[in-house]
Amino acid sequence: MNELIKKLETLLKEIVGLKQHLNLPQKEQKILELEDRMQASDFWSDNQAAQKVSQEYKQLKDFYDFWQGLEKEVSELLEMTHANRDESEETTAYLKKQAGELEEKYRHNRFLALLSKKYDDHSAIFSLHSGAGGVDAQDWADMLLRMFLRFCERRGLTTEVLELSRGEQGGVKTCVVEARGPYAYGLLKSEAGVHRLVRLSPFNPAHTRETSFALMEILPILETQEELKVDPKDLKIEANTSSGHGGQSVNTTYSAIRITHIPTGIKVSIQNERSQHQNREIAMRILMAKLKTLEEERQQAEKKAIRGEFKSAEWGNQIRSYVLHPYKMVKDHRTGFETSDPDSVLNGELDEFVERFLEKQAD
Repeated sequence: MNELIKKLETLLKEIVGLKQHLNLPQKEQKILELEDRMQASDFWSDNQAAQKVSQEYKQLKDFYDFWQGLEKEVSELLEMTHANRDESEETTAYLKKQAGELEEKYRHNRFLALLSKKYDDHSAIFSLHSGAGGVDAQDWADMLLRMFLRFCERRGLTTEVLELSRGEQGGVKTCVVEARGPYAYGLLKSEAGVHRLVRLSPFNPAHTRETSFALMEILPILETQEELKVDPKDLKIEANTSSGHGGQSVNTTYSAIRITHIPTGIKVSIQNERSQHQNREIAMRILMAKLKTLEEERQQAEKKAIRGEFKSAEWGNQIRSYVLHPYKMVKDHRTGFETSDPDSVLNGELDEFVERFLEKQAD
């Protein structure tokens, strides 16, 4: 029983230390603000906006309650173990089982302690772009989209595909996805870069071995107070007819939006089966995030450049390789971590890759 007590004391100490990185007081304040908004008499007048607020509230509340509750559960079990240290083997077995379950809950979420960098706790917008290789590359981008959506689902994040452009034979040319929830940006930032796939092509009669590339870009969704002040005169906003799917009305209305920030040349294009107002709002969110990132990189004197077009892609240094033939392997070239189970990875089980990346980034 003494060993169990020591184990619980260590677990409690780790949880208390981790909670210092989670900004729980700020999250509690945000929860109260959202509760006030949800109690307003006209809250449901805009159903789409109300649902987003409700989802954000639930995610924050679940996150807050989990970490507050976990510390309380471990503390109570520790007290119970002290009080029953001389009890029967049956009682000891029960206490050990409870301790194991609590430790597993903690271990599953422990790398959140590594998400302490700026914007890590923000929601995110990410994009995928297929590279050279035609339908094989477009199919690869589609596989990656499924992988990221599964990962987000497993981590309790809410996703919405804001824009999706498919190839003539299927697959994904480009897509833009919003991921909302605590630490969405921090959990997904490890995936930014070029992903390389090696496999036997299912799209040609000879089934030759092909290499395909796809690019993932990600930006944090900024709060209003975090956005840079931009002079409207510095923005060139163009509305064009959408070329996306959705029927005749979509292709004959000026719903597609392209915004250019004239001083920097940064351009953002969004088109979808939405109104011009909705596409403009999404494009502005992306533009604000790109401008903020650019400004911070200038301040930090980093050499990394921000690409002008949100849809542009630059190939070369892939971050990860996925080999399905002649052997099976997924290897991250930044951390050296690899696995021989690509099926699980492509099904959204990215936790180990994310954790290794965050550990390396924290060094």
